[in-house]
Amino acid sequence: MTLDGRLARGERTRTAVLDAAVALATEAGLHGLSLAQLADTLGVSKSGLFAHWRSKEALQLATVDRAVEQWQERIIEPALRAPRGVRRLRALHDARIDFYAARVLPGGCFFANTELEYNARPGPVRDRLVDAYGRWAAFLERLVREAVALGELPADLDVAQLAYEIDALGISAVMRSRMLDPDTAYRQARQGLLNRLRTLSPEPALLSEGPS
Repeated sequence: MTLDGRLARGERTRTAVLDAAVALATEAGLHGLSLAQLADTLGVSKSGLFAHWRSKEALQLATVDRAVEQWQERIIEPALRAPRGVRRLRALHDARIDFYAARVLPGGCFFANTELEYNARPGPVRDRLVDAYGRWAAFLERLVREAVALGELPADLDVAQLAYEIDALGISAVMRSRMLDPDTAYRQARQGLLNRLRTLSPEPALLSEGPS
């Protein structure tokens, strides 16, 4: 039991450090993230962090993985509690906007920022990000296909196109919220998807004007 307790505390500490790394990367960039920078931010010794990550690249890869976990915890899991179909698509989008609006990450969106940062920077970190982006796109398409199968979206719908539009609304919302009025950006992003789904769906009554 004592060993299990130490392991649990160690894992909580590791997660807290990586949460700080994700937040820092949204402000200073993932490429510049280093053990020394993170140690300075947290007020801990670099040697303590070195015991977990033996290199800057190892830290960056772990940071990407933690950002994926945050996305799963804060956006995907809440959405999966909604009924399948157009209501789940809307819930996913709203959970994403809620995550941005809560200002969990000081620099906006980890993935939107790193997509720009690494679009011309090859290597293992970019490969890990590409994998994360690909899995997110595939997940969006899966939810759209579920809505089609349920008859809540047209049978001849271009699934990949709608998934792209949903993602684009999220990216636009977080980017605009950093430079313009955030409440307006988030409201327009929510309304944009609601309007699109209600136009497409043979059952628009599933989509009320209120919160999902």
